[in-house]
Amino acid sequence: MRYNSLSSMLGAIPRIHSITLGGLLLLSSLLSPCGGDVGDFSPCLNYFYQAWPPKGIQGTPICQRYENHYHFATLYSRERRTPWFSAYIYTQPQGKRPKEVWKYEPQLAKSQADGNMVPFPIPPEKVDQNVVESQAVQEDYINSTYTRGHLNPSQHHTDPDDRHATFTLTNVVPQRAGSNDGPWASLENRVSKNLQAYCLGEAYVVTGVIPYEKDRWLKDQGRVAIPEYLWSAYCCRNYSHNLPKSLINTFPSYAAIGRNDPNSTEEIVPVNPHRKKAVLGYDVRPMPLPTLETYLRQRYATPFSVFYKQCSGS
Repeated sequence: MRYNSLSSMLGAIPRIHSITLGGLLLLSSLLSPCGGDVGDFSPCLNYFYQAWPPKGIQGTPICQRYENHYHFATLYSRERRTPWFSAYIYTQPQGKRPKEVWKYEPQLAKSQADGNMVPFPIPPEKVDQNVVESQAVQEDYINSTYTRGHLNPSQHHTDPDDRHATFTLTNVVPQRAGSNDGPWASLENRVSKNLQAYCLGEAYVVTGVIPYEKDRWLKDQGRVAIPEYLWSAYCCRNYSHNLPKSLINTFPSYAAIGRNDPNSTEEIVPVNPHRKKAVLGYDVRPMPLPTLETYLRQRYATPFSVFYKQCSGS
């Protein structure tokens, strides 16, 4: 099943008065880890604001399951072998970054496989060819000029399993080190600090990519697509109204686009020429959510909505 719109699905959900929809979806994600985790967002709708995934792009939904529990949601492109976006609920990070144990999604390779993400085999053991054909593998990134860039970062979570679950290549895109270790990392840290300090309820985050107008590929092999930009947005409806002036426009929603190519033009994200050489050209531009959606609509040539009613709550 390919995800286009959930309007018909949500219309079929009966009204429930004894338990909230969000609570029901969360209960389902915890108690019903069996069945398909690829092709349908139904088991993990609780990771989206108002149980409403972004609209405007087609792909393969993945409810990311680790240790028999769902941890976040991803819309994946089989053709590009990279995610279009990952969606998660922010929680205050604790502890050090977990050890990198990279994993893959078995149900992309075989629909009847177990839904838990699986660690890649340790060489000299080889990866199953069905896995190689269906998604990115470790070899794609080894000896490339790109890092593994998380869309759902481990440092945006409290629970150790939530953090370990982010280390799947279905949650990763090729990202230049100047972005991943520079302005984009600063954005992730800034978002974390702001949400910790001022978000009083759940913070829904969606992070995705903007492709080149003409696709570029990791190692020029035509397997793993490289994004020209990364984007991220959050929605927090319940927040402190005692905000400093500098943060008044960052709630209830906030968005940003980051450069992944120092040679891209500057229409979307201008370049600060005074940055250090290692991060020069990898700027991040904060913006209101509607502005982000305008850029996404222009690049994807279709209406694009990240959050239900732009996180308006109405």
